[in-house]
Amino acid sequence: MNERDLATQMAADLAAIEKMSMPFGKFGPEHFPPHGVPIYDLPAEYLSWFAHKGFPKGKLGELLRIVHQMKSDGSDAAFDGMRRRNGGRTKLREEKPRGYNFRD
Repeated sequence: MNERDLATQMAADLAAIEKMSMPFGKFGPEHFPPHGVPIYDLPAEYLSWFAHKGFPKGKLGELLRIVHQMKSDGSDAAFDGMRRRNGGRTKLREEKPRGYNFRD
């Protein structure tokens, strides 16, 4: 594969990563309607679990493997443009109210 083919493949993979959401599991549409969490926003620990147990078959598995490798290498910032175009980082937890009530 020459450099041009590699660059074309990488661009296609990044475009597919931007469009793909997790279709099942704790980050799927059942818990994060309507489509699930975008795969670029999945926690590194979740991706590491797949790396240990085995990625799903097919295109989803290939894309999860790429996202895992990028996050493991410290390249999570490469997904910032995708996040900006899609409304920001997906909130994976509800924010806890911050307030203190001191009573004597």
